[in-house]
Amino acid sequence: MSNSSSITQFLLLPFTDTQELQLLYFWLFLGIFLAALLGNGLIITTIAWDQHLHTPMYFFLLNLTLLDLGCISNILPKSMANSLWDTRAISYAGWVAQIFLFVFLASAEFYLLTVMSYDRYVAICKPLHYGTLLGSRACVHMAAAAWATGFLTALLHTANTFSLPLCKGNALGQFFCEISQILRLSCSHSYLRELGLIVFSLLIGFGCFMFIVLSYVQILRVMLRIPSEQGRHKAFSTCLPHLAVVSLFVSTAMFAHLKPPSISSTSLDLVVSVLYSVVPLAVNPLIYSMRNQELKDALWKLVSQCFPKQ
Repeated sequence: MSNSSSITQFLLLPFTDTQELQLLYFWLFLGIFLAALLGNGLIITTIAWDQHLHTPMYFFLLNLTLLDLGCISNILPKSMANSLWDTRAISYAGWVAQIFLFVFLASAEFYLLTVMSYDRYVAICKPLHYGTLLGSRACVHMAAAAWATGFLTALLHTANTFSLPLCKGNALGQFFCEISQILRLSCSHSYLRELGLIVFSLLIGFGCFMFIVLSYVQILRVMLRIPSEQGRHKAFSTCLPHLAVVSLFVSTAMFAHLKPPSISSTSLDLVVSVLYSVVPLAVNPLIYSMRNQELKDALWKLVSQCFPKQ
């Protein structure tokens, strides 16, 4: 029997008990991490460098990229270090920091995706009012609200989880620190308070999701009425990447948390958690760079300028 005051570290769930396979996972995660750093870094550099991309859409994309970088940097390095050194431990302070940062960055990203859907709605459905509704000050305020709301959400959840008495050991059934895993270690009914906060957060998230869905229903209706094929193509090229990112983020998160217990197993839970917490962050740059012609052109100009032909 232990309590939270006597716990100095937690044990994360390893992907395998075989050292050779642990090293394989290390190299796999290292490749994903470096690809995410490269892709997101190129998007940040390109948007900052090209004056033509200093628009509300790319301002929000810049913020989304920063959140992606922060989130994947919060999860993967510790997991890679544990695989490399064949250990499972994470310190108590590291646990608190990882939970806070994960909830903060993931929540802020979802709120920002909601703001981005509003940006696309105004750009396509109300183009004459775009400059008025999405001026530079309004964009800064909306992005700041997404970051601040994510921070407040993380602060509430982390403080509440931090106060829970723990008496069911220190082994977590996940390869990174997650609130649901901590609730399983609680030994009092005080965890119901955290469940209440989770339900409240889910209701807010559902409201954001419905806003995104309704925005894209209106966007689709307007796009189908655009007479010019070139106009439709441009509208689709700016909206489809954002819709793909939202779909990937929401679908993997829902499957990870709502899958029936009857199909749950340790290996499946690990695979699903990677799909939910790592894959969307790693493929977001690829989704945007493949579908967005303006971004591809700006990136090509930047590369050509940095590495001119002899």
